[in-house]
Amino acid sequence: MWKCRIFLTKWEKVVKSGEKFLLLRCNRCSKGMTQLHGEYEVKMDAKGRVMIPAALKKQLPDAAKDSFFINRGFEKCCVLYPSNEWKAIAAEIDKLSDFIQKERTFKRYFLRGASQLEMDSASRVLIPKQLQEYASLGGELILLAYGNKVELWNKEEYNKMLNEEPSDFSALAEEVMGNRKKEAEDGK
Repeated sequence: MWKCRIFLTKWEKVVKSGEKFLLLRCNRCSKGMTQLHGEYEVKMDAKGRVMIPAALKKQLPDAAKDSFFINRGFEKCCVLYPSNEWKAIAAEIDKLSDFIQKERTFKRYFLRGASQLEMDSASRVLIPKQLQEYASLGGELILLAYGNKVELWNKEEYNKMLNEEPSDFSALAEEVMGNRKKEAEDGK
């Protein structure tokens, strides 16, 4: 009997001896996709350390229990990736060409400040000073876990971002997610 849950990450048509196979990944296996969730209020201490909440730690795959990578987020936040997820992202970025300006520029901006973090015995990670400054991190923070990452937000900036919710969130949801369902139904 399997001890872990299996999450369907995508349908894949693989033809082998006339059979179709379904790609399944386990959220606890090192090769699987991490599925994080939750919103956590934490405090950064004077040395720049943040404790990873126990409820979030429980969601981490065994292959990434004590190791993260952090970089700048697309908005004024930082993003923590479990080390197994960062390896997959880094592999994709490594495929980009240094001979194509847009790809080279993307690599520089995405990877600037990227650092490996090790959790200490008190479940804390030390946020690099330059990333603290970039995202105005200090004091009260929000950790927003979703998919394969955890965003670190200054609590005030996070609340401000949430207060800028689109006037018609329902229409946005339909536009973004409705098309995905239609594409899946059309077999794209």
